Amino acid sequence: MPDMSATPKISARTAPAGPLRWQQLVEWLSEDGVISPEEARRTVARCSQAESAQHPLVRLASVSMTRTRDGKPLDIEALTQYLAGRAQLDYLRIDPLKVDVGKVSDTMSAAYAERHKVLPVQVTPTEVVVATAEPFLIDWVDEVQRQSRRSVRRVVANPQDIHRYTAEFFALAKSVRAAQKAGGNAGAASFEQLVELGKNNKQLDANDQGVVQVVDWLWQYAFDQRASDIHLEPRREQGVIRFRIDGMLHPVYQMPITVLNAMTARIKLLGRMDVVEKRRPQDGRIKTRNPRGDEVEMRLSTLPTAFGEKMVMRIFDPDTAVKDLDALGFAPHDAQRWEALVKRPYGIVLVTGPTGSGKTTTLYSTLKRIATEEVNVSTVEDPIEMIEPAFNQTQVQTQLDFGFAEGLRALMRQDPDIIMVGEIRDLATADMAVQAALTGHLVFSTLHTNDAPSAITRLMELGVPPYLLNATVIGVLAQRLVRTLCKQCREPDGDTARTALEDVVKPWKISGDWHPYRPVGCVDCRMTGFLGRMGLYELLSVSEAFKDKVTRDPNILALKRQGITDGMRPLRLAGALRVAEGLTTIEEVLSATPPLD
Repeated sequence: MPDMSATPKISARTAPAGPLRWQQLVEWLSEDGVISPEEARRTVARCSQAESAQHPLVRLASVSMTRTRDGKPLDIEALTQYLAGRAQLDYLRIDPLKVDVGKVSDTMSAAYAERHKVLPVQVTPTEVVVATAEPFLIDWVDEVQRQSRRSVRRVVANPQDIHRYTAEFFALAKSVRAAQKAGGNAGAASFEQLVELGKNNKQLDANDQGVVQVVDWLWQYAFDQRASDIHLEPRREQGVIRFRIDGMLHPVYQMPITVLNAMTARIKLLGRMDVVEKRRPQDGRIKTRNPRGDEVEMRLSTLPTAFGEKMVMRIFDPDTAVKDLDALGFAPHDAQRWEALVKRPYGIVLVTGPTGSGKTTTLYSTLKRIATEEVNVSTVEDPIEMIEPAFNQTQVQTQLDFGFAEGLRALMRQDPDIIMVGEIRDLATADMAVQAALTGHLVFSTLHTNDAPSAITRLMELGVPPYLLNATVIGVLAQRLVRTLCKQCREPDGDTARTALEDVVKPWKISGDWHPYRPVGCVDCRMTGFLGRMGLYELLSVSEAFKDKVTRDPNILALKRQGITDGMRPLRLAGALRVAEGLTTIEEVLSATPPLD
């Protein structure tokens, strides 16, 4: 980005009137030393070759001017930020998650916004914040102030973003209004509103065009924002939509409860669920496409609440099942040991961790790499998380007395080589997994424990004898997910973070020149300082010495010490080493991992 502190400000006398011209921008950039005189002449020559209806910022960004300071190209965001400084206005990168679309559409019409190429992005009781890429055209300001009865504060934003979000925001608001109009004021099926149902029996049709458009927008928007989950939540007065992004929930939109109910009905219909049944939880799945055209699996879950039916959609990224170990977050120390483990011909491999720690991603990614044409990979799951053509996947159906144990028993007669059991919950399932491993199969499964050694004690608590554990379990992988620092804005942290990091690493006699970073926040990471997540892993390989501990001294502390002797790095240590690499923060690691004993 240009050095804004050195950018001269425009006085009232020199401020241009009328639309922005690319020639004027080139002249300013040259005057301020952002580009060299030679670069200015080259740009003028290239841009003068043909007339164009493009906005000046878009036109100049397309010729890739290089900055004098560092030789990097001036992209459209850098040019927009420069223009904002020149015009003495704030620069804004529009974050659609922070825009109240309903209030925006009430401020002005879509036609008015298109005509003046402006977009309201925030509305408060006293102020309207309006994004524009034409900072010297202000003939619309008085009219907006008069109509909205609020003061107008202008900000400068990328013209491409303004064009895109103007179309999206007003189209969404129009669809919501159409859906609401079609349904009138129908009451929601909530405890507090049951008495209202007799007043108006008109309900929204799940196939109403307005509802269809809102649902389509919801999914495309979630894919665009990298959401892992979509929450449709009925409240007393309205419906709320929230996205989970990098493990954190973000409010996205508020809408009339009737529209939210119609959206839920539409999604249930597409997911082949019982639309009429709202008194009990239901599960379903939908396959659709993201903006890139890739197929995306979504798992649906509904739950009756005090104010109506809540729905959660879990989105499975199509790239998830083909990630390599480095992309998952495995350090080289653990990646080599994990690869050796999953190539064993038989035995039980367990993956442990709390809900949402990435166990499914690790298992699917691993199974997909070893599912060759020469082996039969069969799974029994509850529910099937992602449909994978390379596997033979079976769904548990408890209403038919077909659980994990029954599924495993049936799979044993299907000539499997590799078996994946969704979860070991009881002794019957554990016994079947042990029998499968004893008869020459490689079995993968999950448990909910805090660390890897605790998986052994959990199986013993279920009733599996130590000698059977020693004969079958070959490894346990515990994992957690932590947010990764945004590489665009992270900056070196101080001595406090380095001291905290050294306190974790010191007992392990691991030394190094640590360079921890801290989050700052920028437009790319929505001012959070974090972008994406990575896994932390604790891999326990079962050795002969460990088996001896299981037989003679099966307490958790003794098992942990033996695991560490055999090369296991605890979750907190694994996280600290990632902090040392500048990938995450010590605070993230401490909050996500169990303490070291």
